[in-house]
Amino acid sequence: MTIADRVRYPEFLSRVMTAEEAAAMIPHGVNVGMSGFTGAGYPKALPQAIAARAKAEHAQGKPYKINVWTGASTAAECDGVMAEAHALGQRLPFNTDPIARKAVNAGEIDFIDMHLSHVAQHAWFGFLGHMSIAVIEVLGVTADGLLIPSTAVGNNKTWLEIADKVILEVNTKPPAKMEGMHDIYYGTAIPPRRMPINMTHADDRIGEPYLKVDPAKVIAVVETHKGDRDNVFATPDENSNKIAGYIIDFLAHEMKMGRLPKEMLPIQSGVGNVANAVLAGLLTSPFENLLGFTEVLQDGMLELLRVGKMSKASATSISLGKDACKDFEDNIDFYRERIILRPQEISNHPELVRRLGIIAMNSMIEADIYGNINSTHLMGTGMMNGIGGSGDFARNGYLSFFVTPSVAKDGKISCIVPMCSHVDHTEHDTQIIVTEQGLADLRGLSPKQRAQVIIDKCVHPDYRDQLQDYFDRSRQQGAQHTPHILTEALSWHQRFMDKGDMRG
Repeated sequence: MTIADRVRYPEFLSRVMTAEEAAAMIPHGVNVGMSGFTGAGYPKALPQAIAARAKAEHAQGKPYKINVWTGASTAAECDGVMAEAHALGQRLPFNTDPIARKAVNAGEIDFIDMHLSHVAQHAWFGFLGHMSIAVIEVLGVTADGLLIPSTAVGNNKTWLEIADKVILEVNTKPPAKMEGMHDIYYGTAIPPRRMPINMTHADDRIGEPYLKVDPAKVIAVVETHKGDRDNVFATPDENSNKIAGYIIDFLAHEMKMGRLPKEMLPIQSGVGNVANAVLAGLLTSPFENLLGFTEVLQDGMLELLRVGKMSKASATSISLGKDACKDFEDNIDFYRERIILRPQEISNHPELVRRLGIIAMNSMIEADIYGNINSTHLMGTGMMNGIGGSGDFARNGYLSFFVTPSVAKDGKISCIVPMCSHVDHTEHDTQIIVTEQGLADLRGLSPKQRAQVIIDKCVHPDYRDQLQDYFDRSRQQGAQHTPHILTEALSWHQRFMDKGDMRG
């Protein structure tokens, strides 16, 4: 299939050019909105050309950096190549690329970590500055000039609206039959003109199948034929399966107690091996006709759809491993009727998360004894990936789980500590913490009650006595609402920095 087959709007065919020619239109220092959300739907050709241009400019002693805004993470061939070429000045709102991460932590890239539901509206409010150019991957263009979205919607709607100029990357690799899978909502507005979003079920369609763009803005069309980043998910290990089992048993108990409806509530799941283990566990659970309302549809949720455990799934991105991607492409007619891809300002909208009663499951780096959560920083200062959408769901979900193995680095790091070295989610937003050791239900508990439950249920045996001792001694001094020994609260982290092991 050629670009002429995908671009049915004649005016745009006259603007087809190489990625190198298009990259020459992006000046130094501008804000560029790019498509992409969790390794899906990102531009494949333009970042490579931008990186090559940056290297050429730098070789001549000239400055060349751009500020890149996306939906979430992209891939090595996008963030990675631009970071390696020192072409990134500022980056938001999320990143998983190791080269870019190193540059962020070295202070070379100014990284802005944001709630994913905030990005579009902050851009609209003008809080982030002016966007000069949007680079958006699409699957094609209709005869009427409407854009067929790709495997991720993310912030593309907003970028197309606010950017001065637009470069389209038409990717002929994803199946053309994805057309019609998307639901692009155009009813958002800036205060005080906002209106309620008319959505009461996770599978409601409230928008249109296409993205809109002012044709006069489109300065270049670039062809590419390349799939998204292959996501490699390991087979769930023993710890992941234990965590999944605790969560599924808890949900069954909540249903038995009448705190969950028989039909279950929509499920949001973060990305990774633990999340996939939970989804795999749902395959043999007693729950039927599940609904997904999440950011990223990954392998586990696709399998739930395939076997009929889940009836519909709403997301903003499809990010799959190699085998799952082939299944998706081979059975696109089946999945097109069961998957809805939306802008992330809808998939992550706090009002909708609360209204629909989402059951949220997200990973963390560490938790402290009172339930504060660090999702982003290693040892307090090193950025890992970003907060992503976890805050959108944690504060507003009907139930909110934070999950992690109890230890890291072969037991040298405890993921439950006296005090978090960085806080992304306060104790007020945390309901349930789960490790392979057990599940701590923190609902309705005071801080000291939460601390004891977390120590008893979630801490690895190598650290349990040590943490109990800290808590007991903290209760012998100072104010007793949330007792701490300030001279020791971060000593575990310092011990690891000094000796490579948190164990005393």
